[in-house]
Amino acid sequence: MGNWLRHPSGRGVFLPNIIEELVLILFSQRSLSRSTRIMAMLLALGIVVSLFVGGAQPVAVNLIPSPWDKLAHGVTFALLACAIGVASGLSYWQRLILAFFGSLLVGLLDEWHQVYLPGRQAGWPDLIADVVGSALGTALLAMERIWRNQHDSSI
Repeated sequence: MGNWLRHPSGRGVFLPNIIEELVLILFSQRSLSRSTRIMAMLLALGIVVSLFVGGAQPVAVNLIPSPWDKLAHGVTFALLACAIGVASGLSYWQRLILAFFGSLLVGLLDEWHQVYLPGRQAGWPDLIADVVGSALGTALLAMERIWRNQHDSSI
C-alpha cells in the first residue's frame, strides 16, 4: 500500500482521510462541473421514475419485507436529497432547502400515489422514514461545507 493509505502513526489504513478526500472531490463547489450536476440530475430522475413507475408494478407489492422497507425508504430519500442538492448548483442554504423539501415532496407524492395502487398502501411510518432519509441526505450536504472549510484551512 502507498503511504497515503496509512495512518500518520504508520499502522494500517487511515480511512477517515480517504473518506474526507472523496467527500471533498464529490461535493466541493469548485469540482462540481456541469457533467457532475447532470449526473446528479439523472440520478434524481431515475429515483423518481423508479418510485412512480416501478412502484406501480405488481411485483413492487411487499418487495422488501418490514422493517427493512423503512431502511430502504430512508436510504432512497437520503440519496434523492443529495442528488437534488448537487444537481441544483445553488448556493449553500438554497441547496439545502431545495434538497430537503424537494425530496420530501417526492415522498408525499409517492405515499399519495400508493393510495390508488392495488396491493399497496400509504402509511405514516413510510412517510416518517422518507422525512428521516431526506433530513440525513440534507445533513450530509450541510456537512460537506464543514469538511471543505476544514480542508481549506489546513492547506
